[in-house]
Amino acid sequence: MANKLISEMGLPKSIGHIFAARNIITAKDALSLTEFELMELLDVSLTQVTLAVALISEIASPPYQTVQSLLEQRMQNEYLTGHLPTHLKGLDAALSGGIPFGALTELVGPAGIGKTQFCLKISVLATLPSCYGGLDGHVIYIDVESKFSSRRLIEIGLNSFPEIFHLEGMAKEMAGRITVLRPGSLSEFTESLQKIKVSLLQNQVKLLVVDSMAALVSGSLAEFSRIPVVMTNQVRSRSATEISNYSFQGERRDDCGNFDSHLVAALGIHWAHAVTIRLVLESRSGKRFIKVAKSPMSPPLSFPFKITSSGILLLNDDGIEMRGPQINAIDHQGHSDIILS
Repeated sequence: MANKLISEMGLPKSIGHIFAARNIITAKDALSLTEFELMELLDVSLTQVTLAVALISEIASPPYQTVQSLLEQRMQNEYLTGHLPTHLKGLDAALSGGIPFGALTELVGPAGIGKTQFCLKISVLATLPSCYGGLDGHVIYIDVESKFSSRRLIEIGLNSFPEIFHLEGMAKEMAGRITVLRPGSLSEFTESLQKIKVSLLQNQVKLLVVDSMAALVSGSLAEFSRIPVVMTNQVRSRSATEISNYSFQGERRDDCGNFDSHLVAALGIHWAHAVTIRLVLESRSGKRFIKVAKSPMSPPLSFPFKITSSGILLLNDDGIEMRGPQINAIDHQGHSDIILS
């Protein structure tokens, strides 16, 4: 609206011509100056300037919206776009239904914590028939680090939905809906993006997974496709500068006298702003936790989980609300039972 032409705003011709003669063409041109600056530049009275600015402001400003109307719009948008339920009751409740369509969801955590397990499970769910709570669609799985395991995928499906996967030919059919790409380089990955966009439109793709984030992909791909886009991200140790700047995130001893290892998400702050939802997988005192660290629909929550033959399983559906530095800190004390990452 700032670039709306003043000549189209219905100002009195006398003042409208003066704006044009002084090369004040758009609403932004006029509203960037004070009323006294305009009075001096246009050589008209303060009353004329005040009336003109009021009219320009009214037309250029977007219409006001009440909280009720915004809430109704959000509910309507959620109805149109939908979610991919993770079948993790507490997490789905926190995310208003699951992994949202048209948004970029990031999984952050150290190697072995369960990121790929999460991705395999939601891949199964995306191919699952809609009558069983799935999306009945196809999946594009970009396996950057060669961690995708078809055997583990089938195992998760058989243990999670035995009534479906034991039907003759069903496991093969659902596995056939998942296309795995393994780009060998950043340039190859970038070149494949256009092909992915075409495939999203032509092949009823309902989920895009990038495991892990070896290259930056804009959130516009999620908006373009209107499907859930899930990307995993690695962690790194904080630099000395980060430690000194954020001393409250420094190393601390646990109840056993051991030092916690605090990590941060890779790719930096600019990438963090690009994602809509950030789920952090971490370990504390020998237990795994999945944290909703960033979400427009949920406060920061933490859920304990374990990895079973059917994938990730929450130990408690009532999330624990987090505060302060623990929201962004990534704890990793190691595990003796780590399987796949």
